[in-house]
Amino acid sequence: MRARESHRLQCLWRRNPNRAETVAVDASMAQIAAGAAELEDGLFAVVREHAEGMIAWARSAEALAAEHHVLEERGMTDAMELARLLAQAHLDLRALREQRRDDVAGADGDARVTCEGGQERGRVMIFGDVTTSRKAYRRRGEPNLYPQDAELNWGPRCYSAGIERRLAEAIAVLPAGRAAAQVSRMGAVTVGKRQAEETAEAYAADFEGFYASRLPEPCPGSWAVLITCDGSAFTVLPSALRAATAKAAAARAKAKEEEGWPEDPADLRKSKKRTAELAAIADIPPAPRTAQDILTALFPARPAKDREEPKPEPGPKAQGKTLFASVRRPAAEVIADAFAEAHRRDPERKRPWIAVIDGNNHQIETVGKLAARYGVQVTILIDLIHVRQYLWKAAGSFFGPGDPDGRDWVRDQTAKILAGKHRDVRAGIRRRATTFGFRGRERAGADECARYLDNKQDYLDYPGFLAGGWPVASGLIEGAARWLIKDRMEITGARWSLDGAEAVLKLRALVGCGDFNDYAEYHIRQEKLRNHDSLYRQPEPPAEDIQPLAA
Repeated sequence: MRARESHRLQCLWRRNPNRAETVAVDASMAQIAAGAAELEDGLFAVVREHAEGMIAWARSAEALAAEHHVLEERGMTDAMELARLLAQAHLDLRALREQRRDDVAGADGDARVTCEGGQERGRVMIFGDVTTSRKAYRRRGEPNLYPQDAELNWGPRCYSAGIERRLAEAIAVLPAGRAAAQVSRMGAVTVGKRQAEETAEAYAADFEGFYASRLPEPCPGSWAVLITCDGSAFTVLPSALRAATAKAAAARAKAKEEEGWPEDPADLRKSKKRTAELAAIADIPPAPRTAQDILTALFPARPAKDREEPKPEPGPKAQGKTLFASVRRPAAEVIADAFAEAHRRDPERKRPWIAVIDGNNHQIETVGKLAARYGVQVTILIDLIHVRQYLWKAAGSFFGPGDPDGRDWVRDQTAKILAGKHRDVRAGIRRRATTFGFRGRERAGADECARYLDNKQDYLDYPGFLAGGWPVASGLIEGAARWLIKDRMEITGARWSLDGAEAVLKLRALVGCGDFNDYAEYHIRQEKLRNHDSLYRQPEPPAEDIQPLAA
């Protein structure tokens, strides 16, 4: 009403520039402006009233007699309500000041010719529920456009960006129900388990785009680019099993029904799990070590009372870690993400590229193919810890359980492998088994170890890695797998959907690499682009920015 009256008076002034009438119009305009200011001021009256009430209570006899926990709880509750009232008053002010626009058009250029005000939408912010009232711009057969929503960057869901961020960060660490309860306690809201799961899935949507757009920090040419990968399985819902696993599980269930034999516990566990692939990238500052440093770390001697054992030199400390993880995508695609990140870090191939993996043949083949695609030399090394595990299997053929000679034998073979004498080790293992006349199962561990060393002989250059100051074990990815998968995905009773597991893996990777804060800012920008900017016609670039086509 006031806006229409103001428009009428402005038109009257333009048609009647008589001085006396001009003074009258100016007076009326001043009255309208004063009334508008009073109306806007009234929107915040409830905020002032609540603040005065907080002060009054703090000075009351009740507050003066209260213990500190009462002050804390009352202060927090009142402060949340004050923030909610302030936000609501601000949103009401925006609605009051929103003017009709004639320039609203969709991305296809079609103008929205119909405007309807008073379109309300409930929103949930950290401090409680608020309501927005905005104008809708419509065109038959087209979705409505809400410019005020674009200005505020409201998402399609009712939750604010603050709630969504807190839910995503909490669900990366806690089960969905506990994450929802934690966020509810932090604010003045009530979030359900299902809402927390759906929010986490939506929040992780920009994971790949975030890393693809990020500019890496420059590193010295002597620092290696480390690529490492691993797989880890966890229990999923039947609908989330891979086709081969689901088929094998169905066959075992049918055999059990027909023959009545109980299922093997190991097979039963496998029939419920799906493997997630992990790949990590890091910058490795060189830290040269000797074989003795490694042996001292792996086989610490009991310290003598009269002397102190020398401490091994510390290994290289990985910098700038980035972790990729997926349970939905094939392993080759996840490793390809790691190579793309390595390329961003060293596009001119001025740094050494190395890969430390556990001996999985598919991973070795994938790394080789991707190295050829990117035109880079990648030196692959088998994780020393896995090699040592095979040495212990061989020791099981030669020594009894707990025999100290077995430990000494494993240490001696490890020393030879670190010195580059893996051929002597595997030949010696086979010769020892034959000399003692071991057959069949007696020498199974020895044959398995020798065969492993034979198959992986091209990836056992430990002297070169130690001299270069590079890692000889895949502790980075092993630790990531333990934290990312074991500590979160394998909690008792958990069975994951494919979408839920994928989202949590990505969010945990962001938290574990320390990138969550940067990702949250990137995600907000992408949300605005998806939900608003892409729906509107974009302004034409200035004429001077348009370059003529070459003849």
